[in-house]
Amino acid sequence: MKHTIYFYIRKGESHFYAECIDLPIVTQGLTLDELAHNIQEAVELHLDGEDMEELGFVPNPSIMANIELNMPVYA
Repeated sequence: MKHTIYFYIRKGESHFYAECIDLPIVTQGLTLDELAHNIQEAVELHLDGEDMEELGFVPNPSIMANIELNMPVYA
């Protein structure tokens, strides 16, 4: 059973984007705070009424997000 739902975050030109690795969920936000809220809301809506065990998750999984950072170019 999985204890964590994983998200991958990247920064676009004007928004942050998050894509779930474990479930078919994609969301966005203008700030990281807004994105965190949107991730939580999207997960709650997606899992509403679902059998967590059938999906392979414990009843109250945590959410973990990794963010891609662009590194400056060093010459």
